[in-house]
Amino acid sequence: MKTILASGAISLIVTLFGTRFAIALLVKQGYGQFIRDDGPTSHHTKRGTPTMGGAVILAAIALGYFGAHLVVWTVPSVSGMLAVGLTVSLGLVGFADDWIKVSKHRSLGLTSRVKLAAQGAVALAFGILCFQFPDARGMTPGSQAISFLRDLPWLTMPIWLAVLWIIFLISAWSNAVNLTDGLDGLATGACAMVFVAYALVNIWQNNQNCAVASTASVQCYEVRSPLDMAVFCVAVAAGCFGFLWWNASPAKIFMGDTGSLALGGAIAAVSILTRTEIMAGIMGGLFVIITCSVLLQVGYFKLTKGKRLFKMAPLQHHFELKGWAEITIVIRFWLVCGICVATAVGLFYGEWVIGQ
Repeated sequence: MKTILASGAISLIVTLFGTRFAIALLVKQGYGQFIRDDGPTSHHTKRGTPTMGGAVILAAIALGYFGAHLVVWTVPSVSGMLAVGLTVSLGLVGFADDWIKVSKHRSLGLTSRVKLAAQGAVALAFGILCFQFPDARGMTPGSQAISFLRDLPWLTMPIWLAVLWIIFLISAWSNAVNLTDGLDGLATGACAMVFVAYALVNIWQNNQNCAVASTASVQCYEVRSPLDMAVFCVAVAAGCFGFLWWNASPAKIFMGDTGSLALGGAIAAVSILTRTEIMAGIMGGLFVIITCSVLLQVGYFKLTKGKRLFKMAPLQHHFELKGWAEITIVIRFWLVCGICVATAVGLFYGEWVIGQ
């Protein structure tokens, strides 16, 4: 528990104070956000707002996680290091995209093919590593089974297919959070809620872990290092909370793709390493809804030869064009996220209670 508290404290301090320094540095260098002309006109006032603030979140996560282990003098787990590695790696992909945008003063960074290829390469490396490093019981960080609230044994896959499943999850989640990051504080606040909930899930998994002899006879959880995953989740949640101080409307800084791709990857990593892949779709239901709005918009546009289902996609911009105030959309979407998080946690706990 000391490691968890230290992780959260370090991460929160880094983003609360580090983001202020980043704003000053980015403003001095003139690295501001480029706003597309085809978006909501209200966004034109945001032109020039510093971006790439996700770099501070990445620093907070890494310093929070590893710093906490240094404070209490414990060794980081393989699962925790894999989660941090995936998060930072996807953040670097996002940073390359943001850097091209701000340095060339345009809205297009990496091409979609290059970005997807980079995400895929990072996901492939993570997927392969997930099936290495077996513990004393022969359990690897990742599982070959698709999971809901725990592994579903009847949905066990060969390793090559499990790696492809992991690549899909990472690509889907990183792009889902990226699509959600369109209004001040929306993605940051939603991610904070998701990771606080996941920290609670991980603590519960640790208390009911099959590796503990006293719980081996009940409906225990076959997961690797759940308590250390809680350390990671708290570092991410605290980093998001600290960044939200500066990112809330009116935002003084944006996280950019540096932050959104990284946070999406973090959700994917936690869902994979804690065997809750389908539950993550409920927990992060807001991200799923917003992603589906884009898919529906594109599909409807092609099927009807030019007609639109929404005024604009992703969904948050549809409500902007309907006249909703930005802060109203953000708060209401946060409420939707809170409902999704509560539903997922309720299902997780309810399944354990029913199984007793």
